[in-house]
Amino acid sequence: MGSCPPAPRLPLLVLVLVLAGWAGPGRARFSLPLRVSPPSGPPPPPAGLALAAEPAAAFNFWAMVDNLQGDAGRGYYLEMLLGSPPQQLNILVDTGSSNFAVAGAPNPDVTSYFNTEKSSTYTSQGIDVTVKYTQGSWTGVLGKDFVTIPKGINGSYLINIATILESENFFLPGVKWHGILGLAYDVLAKPSKSVETFFDSLVRVAEIPNIFSLQMCGAGLPVSGSGTNGGSLVMGGIEPSLYKGDIWYTPIKEEWYYQVEILKLEVEGQNLDLDCREYNADKAIVDSGTTLLRLPQKVFTAVVEAIIRTSSIQEFSSGFWTGSQLACWDKTEKPWSLFPKISIYLRDENSSRSFRITILPQLYIQPILGIGQNLECYRFGISSSTNALVIGATVMEGFYVIFDRVQKRVGFAVSPCAEIGGSPVSEIEGPFSTADIASNCISTGTFHEPLLWIASYVLMSICGITLLVLIILLLLPSRCKHRYTNNDVVNDESSLVHHRWK
Repeated sequence: MGSCPPAPRLPLLVLVLVLAGWAGPGRARFSLPLRVSPPSGPPPPPAGLALAAEPAAAFNFWAMVDNLQGDAGRGYYLEMLLGSPPQQLNILVDTGSSNFAVAGAPNPDVTSYFNTEKSSTYTSQGIDVTVKYTQGSWTGVLGKDFVTIPKGINGSYLINIATILESENFFLPGVKWHGILGLAYDVLAKPSKSVETFFDSLVRVAEIPNIFSLQMCGAGLPVSGSGTNGGSLVMGGIEPSLYKGDIWYTPIKEEWYYQVEILKLEVEGQNLDLDCREYNADKAIVDSGTTLLRLPQKVFTAVVEAIIRTSSIQEFSSGFWTGSQLACWDKTEKPWSLFPKISIYLRDENSSRSFRITILPQLYIQPILGIGQNLECYRFGISSSTNALVIGATVMEGFYVIFDRVQKRVGFAVSPCAEIGGSPVSEIEGPFSTADIASNCISTGTFHEPLLWIASYVLMSICGITLLVLIILLLLPSRCKHRYTNNDVVNDESSLVHHRWK
């Protein structure tokens, strides 16, 4: 247990740093032309999209409002019914993966699982599938069965389902979900993109527009707590009651993850003055399945230094910033006034413009649980990343986020539930000129997963040809015959196990 010197603005402040390895950084398993609405309301949707406010809307989006439960620490989940007769399961909503997978066998960390033997409509495809994460993995078998979403699109639909038979550090103690709903593109699907994703199936069979939107309502509430915070996953369109003001859109740069382009970051209005390619190394994505705002190491260091410079606490234990310690204050005190705003600039669909999304400290200085009767403890909702900038739940809880797959763009609008004491904890502003920013902030040298797969197959082909030549040489008479051993075999593991980080 360490201590911090009292801040002059908080004479009653009690600073206690408590070791909290269980709340470490990273993923908790659970991760433009400017389009500004006129004052009279939001802009009309593009062809193929529907708004709930339209009298002729094909779907009742109101039925999908508040269909999520959870929190940023353990994830937001959706109730689903699988099989015949239906079995009820809670499924984690994850925009950073593409497989629909559910517990298919008893597990000490889940309260329910999908028993395929009790479903008369389940069929196994007999295809093994493995997904590995930075922390945790699961292995299962692909099958098909009917899925119904009580607070979703009406009807039951035949969907690809991976039943998880073995897992390691995927399901965590106390989680209230029993599977994961990957909403990213089929490029990330395992074992290959030929596995139709859940949402692609819904678009094809239910004939809904290829768009969904997400609201996560946990701003200022304890993470890893009761898991009863609300939220909404709207499939097929945009629900106007879930946002305020205007929707700002940024292009999807590549359709695998929801990859966007970050132009710059500011802390309390001060530009970090980094090369814009640092923010996109090696990608920047929007991922509801990642707990925190994750930043490349160089960016993370610059953000922490800027927060320290602009906050009212000049000396703070390094353990707080790295996620290994919590900071605790007296319950009568709120530390948010000590910390600065953080702004992320995104390129507009009109590349000469940008807009910024801003989170107040209430979103990234996150309450955990009280220690004793008089203390309230908080964690730092930002962590470092080795390979990407990830706009995770820490940021997404401030906004209504639209994943418009029709026009290849991600939209942000202020969420009405992102308020504490009646005051908003998120902001959107724009447009801003990009004249002083490079025309392309995404490194052209980035190796993406499809390219890695191609490289893997090329390497395997080369190895196969080499092996064939060696076998021929071995069979030919030779005065100097080489005895071939297992050590000569080259195994390309990247073609067998696709290691996806979170």
